[in-house]
Amino acid sequence: MRLALVQPQFAPNLYDLVAMLKADRVIWNDLEQWSRKGRTHRAVIKGEQGKQWINIPIKTEDKKKAIGEVRIEHEEEWIEPFWNALYHSYSEATWFDFFVDELQHDVEKAAEFEKLIDFNIYFFGRMMTYLELNIEYELASQTADFDSNPNTFMGNTKADILYQEYDAKNYQWLSDQAKPALEKHPEYAQLGDDFLPECSIIDLLMNCGKESFKVLEKI
Repeated sequence: MRLALVQPQFAPNLYDLVAMLKADRVIWNDLEQWSRKGRTHRAVIKGEQGKQWINIPIKTEDKKKAIGEVRIEHEEEWIEPFWNALYHSYSEATWFDFFVDELQHDVEKAAEFEKLIDFNIYFFGRMMTYLELNIEYELASQTADFDSNPNTFMGNTKADILYQEYDAKNYQWLSDQAKPALEKHPEYAQLGDDFLPECSIIDLLMNCGKESFKVLEKI
């Protein structure tokens, strides 16, 4: 059995998406402590100057809480800059016009969510709809056999293969038994010069849209 253990992300990169696609069971670890170095509240896009992070602010008093408990800091005006970053980065992308209205609505809908995880669940679901993918996952907080030690959890689930979050050594408990789900990042027709890997699936959606399956089926 192949197990994927990742933190809840609103727009994971292809490394983490592939881990979830290859797994027989996917766990979103909402019990781990939130970290500013993690990707629960941020994602990489390709901006005019290359790699750029888009961020969701977290309430200061929540920054030592579990991921599932942290709240979005709505007193900070962040939604408009967040959307503007996407607009300026992808307005010339092949599929931007096709998705722009729905994507802007999805970003602005963040104002309705108090907890980060609830927005992540919503936004991730929308991304899966646009990419025509179906990923079923469980929250660690709702999983009876979950253990914070990934090796113990592997034993509990009888998993023989474990995929964990890509490049997460600074904020996640990693197992020495974990295997990479994606050995080589695929390249696709990306806006701008020089292909930038590790971008979130927003980049894939804007550049490849309904044809994203052609990228994923090669993995």
